[in-house]
Amino acid sequence: MAAPSHVLPFLSPTGTASCVRASPGRRAGLLRCAAAAGQAGFFTRLGRLIKEKAKSDVEKLFSGFSKTRENLSVVDELLTYWNLADTDRVLDELEEALLVSDFGPKISFRIVDTLREEIRDGKLKSGAEIKATLKRCILELLTSKGGNSELNLGFRKPSVIMIVGVNGGGKTTSLGKLAHRFKNEGAKVLMAAGDTFRAAARDQLEVWAERTGSEIVIDNDKKAQPPAVLSQAVKRGKREGFDVVLCDTSGRLHTNYGLMEELVSCKKVIAKALPGAPNEILLVLDGTTGLNMLQQAREFNDVVGVTGFILTKLDGTARGGCVVSVVDELGIPVKFIGVGEGMEDLQPFDAEAFVEAIFP
Repeated sequence: MAAPSHVLPFLSPTGTASCVRASPGRRAGLLRCAAAAGQAGFFTRLGRLIKEKAKSDVEKLFSGFSKTRENLSVVDELLTYWNLADTDRVLDELEEALLVSDFGPKISFRIVDTLREEIRDGKLKSGAEIKATLKRCILELLTSKGGNSELNLGFRKPSVIMIVGVNGGGKTTSLGKLAHRFKNEGAKVLMAAGDTFRAAARDQLEVWAERTGSEIVIDNDKKAQPPAVLSQAVKRGKREGFDVVLCDTSGRLHTNYGLMEELVSCKKVIAKALPGAPNEILLVLDGTTGLNMLQQAREFNDVVGVTGFILTKLDGTARGGCVVSVVDELGIPVKFIGVGEGMEDLQPFDAEAFVEAIFP
């Protein structure tokens, strides 16, 4: 016999269904809770599925770090015939290889000091053991300092992601590729053309919206300020049941105080339109700039509170140690890396796959 309309099924702590008599107000509250739980489950699955794609894209990751792997090929040469008497010379050359690959002085010295200490204590007795410890040190740094690299999409629709960065870093392209990822997993995506300063930015984002089958909010009168466009998009996303709202912003130098303050306004209007948003503020960094990206990252983080990095243009020419440097410096995870121009070439970052990709 079916339960009366005022009796609502719910899951007990053991997971079994039972019924509870509820007033109309109580029923509405329970239904809202059930809806919120469903949305939270959707976003949890969505974040996990996107992260898991990194496991199947290792080949592209390898090609993206070919230059780094070439620079670090000396590691095998040094360690193949390693003996205790050559320790100082080998470690000095290993340190140089790390520096050339943009690991930065602090990280390079720390790793080499760890290796030297373990060799001295008799814990490492072969070249293979030294290499394994080298890789372990890098992996531990990425996982301990970088935290969870999976997207934090919140627990209710829409999830709002704000993309920021300097001019020419690849923000709009990264946003488009991110939309492609979401659409492939069945999400309903809305883009917000918040870059109202660059003449071609809106047209570029419209092309990405068409390519990915996403909706888009644009500045129709070409006079609206970025915060107004983003606010309109988030409100539409909430009203029309979009899963994800991707907010593009204008490129700006981290040294331009006025434009950096505008980002604060963008963040505030998003939060006003949807409390708790944005769920992610992703800073796009150009991997070809190497360690020079660190100052950009510091400034953007101080202003808007960056939650994750997208490292672009790691297409075989960049030195991949910068990935480790930026995580070590700021303790913020890398969430995606760009390893090419194709739609699929924005890769979810996976620390283990990265370490395997940079060593020959």
